[in-house]
Amino acid sequence: MLRSVSYSRLLAFETCPYSAKLKHIDRIPEEKSEHAERGTHIHQLAEDFVAGRLSTLPPELAKFNAEYNALRSQYMNGRVSLEGEWGFDQDWSPTDYRSAWLRVKLDARLRLSLTHSVVVDYKTGKRFGNEVKHGEQIILYGLAECLREPKIKNVTVELWYLDVDDLVSTTLARETILRYLPNMEKRLQTVTSATEFPPQPSLFACKWCPYGPAKGGQCEHGVLQGDTVISLYRRKYG
Repeated sequence: MLRSVSYSRLLAFETCPYSAKLKHIDRIPEEKSEHAERGTHIHQLAEDFVAGRLSTLPPELAKFNAEYNALRSQYMNGRVSLEGEWGFDQDWSPTDYRSAWLRVKLDARLRLSLTHSVVVDYKTGKRFGNEVKHGEQIILYGLAECLREPKIKNVTVELWYLDVDDLVSTTLARETILRYLPNMEKRLQTVTSATEFPPQPSLFACKWCPYGPAKGGQCEHGVLQGDTVISLYRRKYG
């Protein structure tokens, strides 16, 4: 059973419960991804620059020169927190991140006033094709901020697409955000109450699954896709 959930775990579970089990319950290691390692590296560069540990903006962040310098200035003024780890219990009360039922991680948070805050998430990679899940992340960040801070009346959530020079900024009123709470809670509870994890193979899911036949190969239910993938599978398993 999964005792804690995050947005990434929710997405993994809804895509294929069996894959989520392999990763989060059986804890089968994934093959290293260059894209994931690059993303981690760039996030670290951003944190180091905003916190003043780097004197100049790294070239990987150059498309957001104005935004990062503004964030750095606000950090020096004590209005920005970095690498937040927000934990909630099943009643949506803030709790320790490590033992939390729901875990929400963010890159930066700026307090504009007592009633308005900005939550920033850095994105490496493309925006196109990710609109739905990134939109849901916006809602979850907004919910987390409102439930942590009762005085907050408006939350602005910004997604900074560092590779494509695109910034999505969404401002939501507290009463609007809280309307999403019942549906989000229902989805999250489904993950942590599950006792069965049936495979849901599909051409798209298995193509990107770290345990599918094109990658790790640990899942025996994976769907093969084309001659290239079949060849990879045969080389691995004979």
